[in-house]
Amino acid sequence: MRRRKFIQYAGLGGVGFLLVPHNRLLASALPESELRKDIRLDSFDFNVTTVDQFGQIKQTKKHTAKYFPASLNAAEQLEMVAIAPGRFAMGASPTESQAKRHEFPRHRVKLPAFFMSKTPITQSQWAVIAALPAVKQELDPAPSHFTGSDRPVESVSWLDAVEFCDRLSQYTGRQYQLPSEAQWEYACRSGTGTAFNTGATITSELAEYVGTYAYQAEATGNHRQSTMPVGRFSANAFGLYDMHGNVWEWCADSWHKSYRGAPKDDQAWVSQQHAQCRTIRGGSWLNAPAEIRSASRSGYLEKSLNRTIGFRVITTI
Repeated sequence: MRRRKFIQYAGLGGVGFLLVPHNRLLASALPESELRKDIRLDSFDFNVTTVDQFGQIKQTKKHTAKYFPASLNAAEQLEMVAIAPGRFAMGASPTESQAKRHEFPRHRVKLPAFFMSKTPITQSQWAVIAALPAVKQELDPAPSHFTGSDRPVESVSWLDAVEFCDRLSQYTGRQYQLPSEAQWEYACRSGTGTAFNTGATITSELAEYVGTYAYQAEATGNHRQSTMPVGRFSANAFGLYDMHGNVWEWCADSWHKSYRGAPKDDQAWVSQQHAQCRTIRGGSWLNAPAEIRSASRSGYLEKSLNRTIGFRVITTI
């Protein structure tokens, strides 16, 4: 019997553009001279697929991104992808289909460079860090409902995710944390201004969600009814995988019912009034396509667990 009880999902709720040409090497804008001397960037190639409103492939294009591997042990590493600085319009477009009130008002945000984990944290990565000494609380080494070393860890609370970041920071000597909402959406969009980073719509060949529902005029697809191994679907233009669907991802921000008063930079929007409820982004395997849009957002209690919620981490340069 698992020591923690699954809590049924009940979100509180979910387009912008970068001022960087979409077809250039986005990560090349990183000021590498400002990187810590213990960081050496490597490169990787990947394909980015975009579709039209009918779900038909418009193009599959090869991209290159930079990253550094953070070693967790002899067998496990965390690949941290370089995200270039830039500006974008955060939130839903007024013309975006099925946009929600809490995705407005759309507002300009400017962000410095940072690194984000290529995928959501996996169960094997979680297990390594969960075995390290506690910083503030204990961690279940195997909390997930859907088991698999390369599947995203889920059924972890916001507080668990923060403890993971604290242990990872202590172990590596580099500060890791949950992304702010602004960092998350900027990274998800990766230069796009459409509802999804795949284009006007998305298909179940490009993400894990309830593909038996359509968002635009695309044909309906599959619903696999569980999380999927990370990195199975096409990456976005930054080289990040699974930003749409698979699992919701915890952000550092408190939950707010609109963007009125939101920061215009990369900082998390934290308020004591809403401290016990945190923002989640990206949608999951249990959501319809409208809930996995780039602008989609919701909230969840920071102490609660859910088999639809995981996380990824960021670190600054």
